[in-house]
Amino acid sequence: MKLSDSCTIDADVATVWTGLLDAEVLKACVPGCTEMVGSPSEGFEATVVQKVGPVKATFKGAVTISDVVEPETLTISGEGKGGAAGFAKGGADVRLEAAGDTTILHYNVDAKVGGKLAQLGSRIIDGFAKKMAGQFFENFSQTVGAPAPDGSDEATNEKKKSWLKSLVG
Repeated sequence: MKLSDSCTIDADVATVWTGLLDAEVLKACVPGCTEMVGSPSEGFEATVVQKVGPVKATFKGAVTISDVVEPETLTISGEGKGGAAGFAKGGADVRLEAAGDTTILHYNVDAKVGGKLAQLGSRIIDGFAKKMAGQFFENFSQTVGAPAPDGSDEATNEKKKSWLKSLVG
């Protein structure tokens, strides 16, 4: 399954780049992620609980970051095993483009699944993958992007303040 898209994030390239390499930010953004530990240089270990059609599984896996050209491009590769549900593996090439005070994040994803997941059929898997990618980038944009102009989203604003404090303090 291949997927290409882009999203605009209301933050500068440096902030977006830092967020892409932060385990806590990634944990907050990956739907169903219950644990994310590690570092960009050594890789991350993650646990994600997901339900795809009738199949629910806990995936444990490793994520590595390679082909880094700071702060422009990187490749994220991962592989997770979900027991009897099967496995998922793939990668994403990410490119950041400055657009004034915002950043356009472009991504190309290539993913494969096996086991019971593969038996669900490509329509279900492709739809689920698109939904997951959309949720991740919406969450990521809200986590690293600027607060809402009216300041109405207090929980998101507090999350951002906490993340930014951990970077500088």
